[in-house]
Amino acid sequence: MRLSAAVLLAGILTLAGCSAGSLGSSSDANGKTEITFLTNNDPANVKVAEAVIKAFEAKDSSVHVKLDTRPQGSEGDNLIKTRLATGDMADVFEYNSGSLFQAIAPQANLTPVTGAAWAGDLDPTFKQVVSVNNEVYGSPWGGANGGGMFYNKPLYAKLGLQIPRTWDQFMANNAKIKAAGVAPVEQTYSETWTSQVLVLADYHNVATANPDFATRYTNNQAKFATTPAALAGFRHLEQLKKAGYWNADYASAKYNEGLAAVATGKAGHYPMITFGIPALTTAAPDNIDDVGFFAMPGTDESKNGVTLWEPSGIYIPKSTKDARLEAAKKFQAFVASPEGCAANASAAAVGGPFVVKTCKLPDTVAPAVKDLAAYVDAGAVTPALEFLSPIKGPALEQITVEVGSGIRGADAGAELYDEDVKKQAQQLGLQGW
Repeated sequence: MRLSAAVLLAGILTLAGCSAGSLGSSSDANGKTEITFLTNNDPANVKVAEAVIKAFEAKDSSVHVKLDTRPQGSEGDNLIKTRLATGDMADVFEYNSGSLFQAIAPQANLTPVTGAAWAGDLDPTFKQVVSVNNEVYGSPWGGANGGGMFYNKPLYAKLGLQIPRTWDQFMANNAKIKAAGVAPVEQTYSETWTSQVLVLADYHNVATANPDFATRYTNNQAKFATTPAALAGFRHLEQLKKAGYWNADYASAKYNEGLAAVATGKAGHYPMITFGIPALTTAAPDNIDDVGFFAMPGTDESKNGVTLWEPSGIYIPKSTKDARLEAAKKFQAFVASPEGCAANASAAAVGGPFVVKTCKLPDTVAPAVKDLAAYVDAGAVTPALEFLSPIKGPALEQITVEVGSGIRGADAGAELYDEDVKKQAQQLGLQGW
């Protein structure tokens, strides 16, 4: 979900610092095999990583795992690609599944683990998004997540609002929220990746109107700018901005501030993916139960449903060798085990169902997770486009910031994104581009 922005190689390697565990000694002072695990620096994610490492080391005393972190968004993407290209990658690392996974050239850069026993327990949809040519490369980091709207439940109750199932109903709710003196929709453009959610989470509505869109899009036969249902996401950004429904500080607000705003009732809604639920434990720990979730409203109430994101993956680069490779495989397997899932759930609120058949959700989960589960149980879900097509343009987050800020019109933004995806399709060597 993150992309683009040129980062100087020297700067990236400086950020990487001494974290290149794949190039260091394979043993620590106690004779254990030492490996480095690289993951993103979101505070809630770091807390989960620390818990999983602790549980793993308690089970396998022969391995010591050193935790390293990377930036989120496009800066993190570029760091991952540079470290893989230079052979400087950590022994095991967390990164996106789906189209961004395809963009790091798995066959050239990653170690396949197709024959691992745990791979047989993976949900087939997840297995598909961490595989190339029937070779599996990743275990899941967390559970699946839904894209849509976080909303403040006490505010909805106070104003007598109903969960909207169409965009018109959603806009009517926003008008009532604004009249009550509350920002209807939170945006956090200081962290540009968050600007994409309103467009990306609308894909269920695109697919219900155009069931073959992903295939036609991949084959260069369908475009965002010329497909009304796909263009709608960009137009919704434009419409909300023109209506004055953003928070006043939308240009400078950050992700955790956005979570806190919707949790405390400072904002009525926050377009987000439910992986934000664990982050609520640090952003607004006393208000987790005040956050609900609903799918992005479309035009057909009878087809209302949620866009589903598969979890990111845990991968091993080909630069990891010998004892470190065996240790990395043990850690990767642990992440996909019931013990690994339990450690994950013990550290932070779970954002959605696990994609390992042997893992179970805790009995007590946040209300927003229960809201998401209702869509999943009803079968009212569609995988996000990035899991159905390898094409994900690198500049979407910059384009959606421009549209959402009123700098660029919705139609022009969609046209620019169509040009942006063309570059990536050509890089991937897809036919028809």
